[in-house]
Amino acid sequence: MNHKRRKSACPLCGSGHAGFFLEVRSRKYFRCETCRLTHLDPRHRLAPLEELERYRTHRNDPSDEGYRQFLSRLAQPLLKRLPEGAKGLDYGCGPGPTLSVMFEEKGHTMDIYDPFFAPFESVFSKTYDFITCSETAEHFFHPGVEFRWLNRMLRPEGWLGVMTQMQEDDEAFGNWHYLRDPTHVCFYRWHTMEWIAREHGWKMESPAENVILFQKNLPLNR
Repeated sequence: MNHKRRKSACPLCGSGHAGFFLEVRSRKYFRCETCRLTHLDPRHRLAPLEELERYRTHRNDPSDEGYRQFLSRLAQPLLKRLPEGAKGLDYGCGPGPTLSVMFEEKGHTMDIYDPFFAPFESVFSKTYDFITCSETAEHFFHPGVEFRWLNRMLRPEGWLGVMTQMQEDDEAFGNWHYLRDPTHVCFYRWHTMEWIAREHGWKMESPAENVILFQKNLPLNR
């Protein structure tokens, strides 16, 4: 088969211009010409039970100081931008919610959501001053849908904090440790994050490596 002729619809921007990028350990990846997202061929995604078993091996613990230090790369710059007593959501909290605990310790009110470990769908009918999405966006099967949900849940001037490892070095892609986790299906570049910001009318900044803060703009007709 001529891989170069293969196309895949981009799960972020919906473009049909995602061409074959690379095959790594029998798993095929595509790169979108529009938003520059790299995504795994949907045929190679794990089944839900396989995905769940993988997540159950994660050892995320609020009492683990090393894990807290890792999350602080997102938490600290976001905390500096929040009003007192803000309402937040930890989106994709995993089996050991920790960011929610860290923000609650600073006086903020938190909800949590995870499709496997905290499937509280009531969050989708609420709005929030801030949403954290740490080591989660790379797991999105349908990132375009997910970011639209996040936009709807964010209040005007609200903040969305995303932490995910950015993919910029194509030559190193095949040996990148991020690919070794079979639940990682989407990989973002700086260009991709800029596309997301433009698509939703968000401001964007990066206070730390692999950390992006988006701020939702006020409505133009306020």
